Amino acid sequence: MSEYLEFRTVQCKDCYRCLRECPVKAINIKDHHAQILEDHCILCGHCTKVCPQKAKIEHSELPVVRELLRSGARIAATVAPSFISSLGQEDFSELRIALAKLGFAVAEETAVGAQAVVEEYKRVLKAGEMRNFITSACPAACRLIQMYYPKALPYLAPVDSPMVAHAKMLRKDDPGLKVVFIGPCIAKKREADEHGIDAVLTFDELLTLFRESGIDLANINKLAVGSDNGCANRAKAFPATHGIIRSFDALPEGYRYLAVDGVDRLSGVLENIESLDHVFIEMNVCPGGCINGPCAIENEGGLMKAEADIDAYVEREMATRKHAPAPDAGVSLAYAYPRLRAKSRPATEKEIEDVLHRTGKFSPADELNCGACGYSTCREKAWAVVNGYADIDICLPYMRKRAESLAVDIVRNSPEGVVLVDSDMNIVDINASAMKMLGLGGTPESVQGHPMAENFQPIDFYNAYTKKCRTENPCIHIAATDRYVSLTVSNLSEQNLLFGLMKDISEQVNYEKKLDKVKADTIATTDNLIMKQMRVVQEVASLLGETTAETKVALMNLKNMLADGHSDLRSDGRPTDWKTAKKE
Repeated sequence: MSEYLEFRTVQCKDCYRCLRECPVKAINIKDHHAQILEDHCILCGHCTKVCPQKAKIEHSELPVVRELLRSGARIAATVAPSFISSLGQEDFSELRIALAKLGFAVAEETAVGAQAVVEEYKRVLKAGEMRNFITSACPAACRLIQMYYPKALPYLAPVDSPMVAHAKMLRKDDPGLKVVFIGPCIAKKREADEHGIDAVLTFDELLTLFRESGIDLANINKLAVGSDNGCANRAKAFPATHGIIRSFDALPEGYRYLAVDGVDRLSGVLENIESLDHVFIEMNVCPGGCINGPCAIENEGGLMKAEADIDAYVEREMATRKHAPAPDAGVSLAYAYPRLRAKSRPATEKEIEDVLHRTGKFSPADELNCGACGYSTCREKAWAVVNGYADIDICLPYMRKRAESLAVDIVRNSPEGVVLVDSDMNIVDINASAMKMLGLGGTPESVQGHPMAENFQPIDFYNAYTKKCRTENPCIHIAATDRYVSLTVSNLSEQNLLFGLMKDISEQVNYEKKLDKVKADTIATTDNLIMKQMRVVQEVASLLGETTAETKVALMNLKNMLADGHSDLRSDGRPTDWKTAKKE
């Protein structure tokens, strides 16, 4: 992770757009999330502009600047001249007042340093010691050369950038001065760290400070004190393409002067730098120059309006100020840019081939070089995998082929029957299980294109198609195989296909039939038993009835006999005279 770019993992959507757009592939794809490879990154900031989820943003140094302002230290603001297009100001005097209100003791345009840099360029050019000359104003372009095009390093101007030059000039008479650069560039953040500049703010962050302090630039415009009485400075044209070339009052002879912007164009020139002779190349990583930097504030009118605003600003500068030789910087602006090396290593041919083979690429014809993974070629992506900068499965054609193959294998070997039918009720595809259920011979390919009605009544498919809905039939009898299946049909409207899923429920249906027979047999047996029991009961009851009658007759006879021998007894056996019975 870069200390100059912040990355929000939760917002990364696994799209690889930043990797595709990164000119030096300084992106590490791990666990389907993108991270910045700091030792590869030139901090062009392009990834912050192209990320659709805004998952990458520049690291803010607002807390550092707030602390500096609270500390009471003397602080100088060096402001990139692109403030004209980003902040919509017509003159620096208004911004100087606003910065003073924030607490900056000194506020100047970085163009002061740019003017000194141009003078140093003149000196080097007139010495005639450089076969070709590449400007050093853009720190991202310098790092591109230092890391990726070492053959061009001898042609890189050994001169500080305007920001560094201006900081040196500001501290010449005030060594303890704190310096804050304000501009549209992320690469300035690393350059500031390397050269002892205390902080870097973007224009958006400057506006945040103004809002926090209740400073309204519109109101300050009404109180503008006008331009100071300094000399004209052509270097205020630096932010736009050809701006450095236009900053010369007279171009040194012996060179052809060209301006190149955009990393792709820069790379093309640097790749062929040895074929050039006595060419002055103004290089800027951002297309259109600093006015199109990653942290520039885009206003209505876009890049064309921004360039027009810079042109108008320089024209007013040259029309309203006196022309005089640029003052001596009073400090050395010499700087030798060292060769820088990334931590990556070359991959061996065997390592490259191993990665290619793992992604199904066994011949040059298999290497599609589609760029979907973000790398220009399959071999570049293999190199990234070897170095640990990319997961092997970010090869989209390979993953798609693998997914399709897996899906086909699952369908083909599924125990459930699968059949695809078109709107004409013809079989588009079918698996072996469905063929077995329907009693079809041959291979799935042999029945493709045949009408479904040849083997199965497609009424459920037809209903799903006409009603544009899913249909379910819990039980269908297949006469050809004497099987029972449940059928679910889904309407794939986008593909104009019907997807049928068959499940063989023959065992279940046959079991239920057997169970129904057992139930019926049990009920019949129970009915027979009940009838037999009823007959037994009836017979027993009949016998009991006869026995009871005979017993009654016998007992009545016994009763009558006893009654004849005891006349004083009533028929129930008690005495007729209760009083007599009581005495007894």
